[in-house]
Amino acid sequence: MSDDLVTDSKILESIRKKIDEDGDSHIMTNLNTPLSDNAFELSDEDKIRLIEEHFRNIMLILGLDLNDNSLKGTPYRVAKMYVKETCIGLKADEKPEISLFDNKYNYDKILIEKNISFYSICEHHFVPIVGKAHVGYISSGKVIGLSKIHRIINYFAKRPQVQERMTVQIFNELKSILNTEDVAILIDADHLCVSSRGIKDVTSSTITIESDGQFKDDKKWSDFLALVNIDK
Repeated sequence: MSDDLVTDSKILESIRKKIDEDGDSHIMTNLNTPLSDNAFELSDEDKIRLIEEHFRNIMLILGLDLNDNSLKGTPYRVAKMYVKETCIGLKADEKPEISLFDNKYNYDKILIEKNISFYSICEHHFVPIVGKAHVGYISSGKVIGLSKIHRIINYFAKRPQVQERMTVQIFNELKSILNTEDVAILIDADHLCVSSRGIKDVTSSTITIESDGQFKDDKKWSDFLALVNIDK
């Protein structure tokens, strides 16, 4: 065995040992989604082909019979799902194009888009995160189409995620697009890594929040929570 392989093996064993010792004590290390330098060198078709091959091996290792009519197409379906659906938000060219409009009604109160459904996947176990986002902002002279708020949220959700990171990514994107500090966001989500494995708690949910500008004021923040029907 070469020295490089021995070193890689020792590193992997060290990582496995730390995971077993720490359990679910995960740490978010980066505000940006961690991507390798060559993340986009392969075409979507090549990625699907390679993931299909690797997932087929996973299924075989688990002892599944891929000659069965129900299973034989699963590796391809999983690969296509990852590349074209659940991880589509990794691609910069999938970021939604946003147009703003003049606030001709001079509406200067809170505008809220609530109960925006999203689906993501936990980057630690690759199982679903299912939740709703509630967004509020106060116009600085421009407004955004309501569907665009949905598209922004789903763009950052469609990738392996940590809920805290996703909340901040969406928050920063909205502030930048709307050119205002007056933005609030609350995300309430169920994590299947909690409900379907580990502690197996099916009743809990995870809430993350971000706010700035006028929403730093206790009264304005309370108004936002009341309008999205979330207790303080």
